[in-house]
Amino acid sequence: MPGNPRTSRGRLSLTSLIDVIFLLLLFFMLSSTFSKFGEVELTVSGGAASPDFDDTPVVFARLDADGVLINGHRSALADIAAAVDPFRRDGHARLLLSVSQNADAQGFVEVVQVLSALPNTRFAVLE
Repeated sequence: MPGNPRTSRGRLSLTSLIDVIFLLLLFFMLSSTFSKFGEVELTVSGGAASPDFDDTPVVFARLDADGVLINGHRSALADIAAAVDPFRRDGHARLLLSVSQNADAQGFVEVVQVLSALPNTRFAVLE
């Protein structure tokens, strides 16, 4: 049967289909964002005490894999402000943050963001 469309078709080539799929994959990979980058502002202290904070008590914070300790008491991130408030003098506080070796980077960033948002509080990260 010369007019039969089934027998007159040629073999379907998948090369062009693979090229189109590759180009689509490349386009979507390059045009999408997989992670959001942020920055945490840290300032370097000169080592000299500031005159307005000379008589403020020092609050010690320790970051480990389990969370944050404020003066030896475990505290959640949302409760850090409430944990620091009893140690304020005239509304001001100084905080020293120690980071243990088993703490992760994301926990450090979260704690630094919370501490940066505390009003009238200066903090330093210990080595």
